Amino acid sequence: MAQLDTLDVIVLALLLCGTAAYFTKGVYWAVPKDPYAGAYASANGLKAGRTRNIIEKMDETGKDCVVFYGSQTGTAEDYASRLAKEASSRFGLKTIVADLEDYDYDNLDVFPSDKVAMFILATYGEGEPTDNAVDFYEFMTNINSGDATFSSAVDGDEKPLADFKFVAFGLGNNTYEHYNLMVRRVNLILEKLGAARIGDAGEGDDGAGTMEEDFLAWKEPMWKALAARMNLEEREAVYEPVFGVTERDDLTPEADQVYLGEPNENHLKGTSKGPYDTRNPYVAPIAESRELFVSKERNCLHVEIDVSSSNISYQTGDHVAVWPTNAGIEVDRFLSTFGLISKRHTVVDVKGLDTTAKVPFPTPTTYDAVARYHMEICGPVSRQFISALAPFSPNESLKKEMMRLGGDKDHFHDKISSRYLNISQALESIAGSEPWPLVPFSLLIEGLHKIQPRYYSISSSSRAQKNKISITAIVESLEVPGSPHVLKGVTTNYLLALKQKQHGDPHPDPHGLTYAITGPRNKYDGIHVPVHVRHSNFKLPPDPSKPVIMVGPGTGVAPFRGFVQERAAQAESGVPVGKTILFFGCRRQAEDFIYQEDWESYKRSLGDAFSLITAFSRDGPEKVYVQHRLREHGSEINALLLDHKAYFYVCGDAANMAREVNSTLVQLIAEERGITEKESENVVKAMRASSQYQEDVWS
Repeated sequence: MAQLDTLDVIVLALLLCGTAAYFTKGVYWAVPKDPYAGAYASANGLKAGRTRNIIEKMDETGKDCVVFYGSQTGTAEDYASRLAKEASSRFGLKTIVADLEDYDYDNLDVFPSDKVAMFILATYGEGEPTDNAVDFYEFMTNINSGDATFSSAVDGDEKPLADFKFVAFGLGNNTYEHYNLMVRRVNLILEKLGAARIGDAGEGDDGAGTMEEDFLAWKEPMWKALAARMNLEEREAVYEPVFGVTERDDLTPEADQVYLGEPNENHLKGTSKGPYDTRNPYVAPIAESRELFVSKERNCLHVEIDVSSSNISYQTGDHVAVWPTNAGIEVDRFLSTFGLISKRHTVVDVKGLDTTAKVPFPTPTTYDAVARYHMEICGPVSRQFISALAPFSPNESLKKEMMRLGGDKDHFHDKISSRYLNISQALESIAGSEPWPLVPFSLLIEGLHKIQPRYYSISSSSRAQKNKISITAIVESLEVPGSPHVLKGVTTNYLLALKQKQHGDPHPDPHGLTYAITGPRNKYDGIHVPVHVRHSNFKLPPDPSKPVIMVGPGTGVAPFRGFVQERAAQAESGVPVGKTILFFGCRRQAEDFIYQEDWESYKRSLGDAFSLITAFSRDGPEKVYVQHRLREHGSEINALLLDHKAYFYVCGDAANMAREVNSTLVQLIAEERGITEKESENVVKAMRASSQYQEDVWS
């Protein structure tokens, strides 16, 4: 055998290496990755490689307008996206939508004068910033008070934002005392620092049910003012997709990398871990579920969620978020309406056509998964979205009607909003069973909210049951006059279906609805529900001996069950507990008096420290509500507030009950203390300011 020289050895070695590399490609190296998984690694809170300098980000991406949003339920984020898109399509502005928590603000004093910032700010609770706006709001208030400075601050400069131009719109609820406080405070601070607001600072009112129309009425004059200030020319708006949608013939729904409703990569791989939050739910087992009452019109659920195998903790008074799934009948309706029913399980990739566009769900995925788990397909429809769909109508006649609906507020109210129709129901009412296959799927992604978790006041005590979270919820099913559809609560009916399944029904269909109860890839099997906890400022006083007065009719009693349960547990362990008074109201004692046995149990633990005062509005000749009972006990209530600094709590309907309770308290304090109602109003305001008066209310 001939000897190999050195060159031969080298050549053979290279050939062997090349062969090995070829056969290990995709196994040990060049492993393909989901191109969008990084955006959803936020299960671990990761945002690696992203700058927190908004000016730098705008320069890198060639943007001249940033739309910041502070959003709790997704509406402010939706408005921000709509504004950014409109700025681009109508005026050619290069826009970026920015989550307030993603950036720092100490360089706003060097924000370029040829750019503009928009702030879409929701007010949460009692005048608080939304969760994602807390750091921004704290920085701005510290700047205002002198406790913080801008990075390029010049001593003595009282107008550091003289070159800063901004636009502002707030989302609020007039049933709360601090209506739209966020946008008002931020606007005042920015103007004080020399910034120039363009147009009016708009305010939308969810309490009056006019949020959408307030937004539409505000933005048109704002655009005119902005165009004049920045020398913009309006052009004919033509649809320009934000997202590219590609059908993947090479993938099936069974492929490991295809998301079938999983919220992020960890859930896809079955390695879910905390922290659990608005981007990463914990799939929790339901330990117990039962109906507290069932009547012809309503039923009420009690659900116990087991968090013992997670790192989730809660405090009495917090909220639990339930991540809902859309009902099967509405998923089918949606896919049929847009001509997607035959390819519901087709795998699609969705990616932003601009580097700053965020896809609101992980991909690759399927049309069915998007409609079932990610889109708010059952939510109310906006006139602006109807207008956006008009060019893609099946025929000219329908296009004309869509344009009229989009432009005529009264016509839209009569045909759509007063009947509480979702988008598919609305298009069915206009076009019958005719599908709308010309509508780009990208437009549906842009125009419909990302489905949001629903929040419930936790009805248990973390001291009494730290590993179980209780939910108390009325199942919503409302017949609307003139509407062909019954308005059904997305999440409450989902919970009812889970309860029915847990109690042995193999095919639960509450109110004719069916749900994918076992979740994507059967990951929710065994009766599980995705949840996370949101911490609240609605808390018992730190000193258990302090008296508390609670007003909570209906399911507004939920957090107070937790409060009383906590005080009962404290009393059982020998802790001195102060006077604990609960005003509870419902329709009839024999129908919807919830937790009656629990109150009796807590009474045995607390003795005379606990008083339950009831108001059954339909049991007598005249309707009696909690505010009437409050008035009857005015002397005792006033004495507890005045002499013992008792804490006063209200939970429930903001528009009617909470206002009536506030007015009643003002009147009884005025009468008992011999002061004017104006003076009494100031007393109640001072109680609110010191957290002696707390509310957990909704509209």
